[in-house]
Amino acid sequence: MSRFVVLLRGVNVGKGNRLPMAGFRVLLESLGLEQVRTLLNSGNAVFSSRTRSAVVHAKSIHTALHAEYGLDIRVVVLSAREFSQVVEQNPLAGIAADHSRHLVAFSQESMAIQGLSVLAPLVRPPERFCIGSHAAYLDCTGGILECKAASALLGKLGRSVTTRNWATVLKLKELLTPGEG
Repeated sequence: MSRFVVLLRGVNVGKGNRLPMAGFRVLLESLGLEQVRTLLNSGNAVFSSRTRSAVVHAKSIHTALHAEYGLDIRVVVLSAREFSQVVEQNPLAGIAADHSRHLVAFSQESMAIQGLSVLAPLVRPPERFCIGSHAAYLDCTGGILECKAASALLGKLGRSVTTRNWATVLKLKELLTPGEG
């Protein structure tokens, strides 16, 4: 069995795209996924599956969310290995003081991550921004609301990605090991 993380974009933010996490867990289980655990109320879950393709999982979850809840949202699924690489390769992990102000952007497509390079001119010191092989990292030292790059990332420019703060990323990493978290 392989472990995966699923991240949904724009769920339970404001009044749109409402999705109860208990319903999300049941939906994932109805797809034959096992050891499903959700985290917080914003479309985060981990699961196990015999199917090893993250892309196949992303497509089937997207289809099921649309059929069951009428949601047409971005679904990102990463294998445990890919997700661990995001954590291990974070060049800002050791210097980002506030985990709630340190954002990580994920996408199913690597080109979408590389496309975030247009954010670089919006970054103002002491903010920091880096693009890795599986994710982009933004440290908003002065706060997310004050960071122009974060506003762009969380807005139209970031439609091809979904973003989590570092604290959530670390919690998801813990949940990847069945029986822990």
